[in-house]
Amino acid sequence: MFEILASPDAWVALLTLTFLEIVLGIDNIVFISIAANKLPQRQQRKATNIGLLLAMVQRIILLFAVSFLIGLSNPFYYINTSWLYVGVSWQAVILFLGGLFLIYKSTSEIHEKVELPEHDEDALKAKKITTLSKAIVQIIIIDFIFSIDSILTAVGMTNGIGNKPQDALVLMVIAVVISIVIMMVFANGIRVFINKHPSMQLLALSFLILIGFMLIAEAAHLSHAKVFGQEIGAIPKGYLYFAIAFSLLVEFLNMKLRKKQELVEKHE
Repeated sequence: MFEILASPDAWVALLTLTFLEIVLGIDNIVFISIAANKLPQRQQRKATNIGLLLAMVQRIILLFAVSFLIGLSNPFYYINTSWLYVGVSWQAVILFLGGLFLIYKSTSEIHEKVELPEHDEDALKAKKITTLSKAIVQIIIIDFIFSIDSILTAVGMTNGIGNKPQDALVLMVIAVVISIVIMMVFANGIRVFINKHPSMQLLALSFLILIGFMLIAEAAHLSHAKVFGQEIGAIPKGYLYFAIAFSLLVEFLNMKLRKKQELVEKHE
């Protein structure tokens, strides 16, 4: 079951996915904290921990459900015209719709963070939460909304890795569990870091656009889609890993440069 962990590609995918899950989970932590902060102080930490545990459980259940659907690779409908051929399967439908959703969600999130950074937080703050059970219900709803793009990101990063269908599922579950545990232990520190460096979250959302396009291309490839007689090939995941690693390296160099500039300005 864990033989996949002997593969270097699997470790690269696991580390990259865990990083993305943590960075993209910051909004989840913020909204959970807002809901929990409406409770008496003695219940706040309990509500936050329960919320993050529920997030982990929901994501694992969704991972199993999505993995089952992706396993349905036999076409149930064929499109065969003079210029287009596609063998439509549930696997291709899930990947295609998931790719479209990621592109839409990430571009919408980038727009909101740039133009309306406090919009969703203000809406949640306006809601009244008086008991722990009400807070947990609110947190479950928030978790479900944030779980969708988390699951699709996981699918995009791991689809096709390993020789067995369950290999990708093992990597996704491990990444989700590690990211939630890290968020539970270091939630406050991570939130402070992202607030100090908001470009990191925008960068992670930009990665989702790449993953969305890759899911669409993967759907076309697995459907053996042909456009004007040319079959659409798969995009090697190495390109994605390199793009993410290179972007992060540039961002960390920028952060270091900005820190030096701040120190110089203080001394002046």
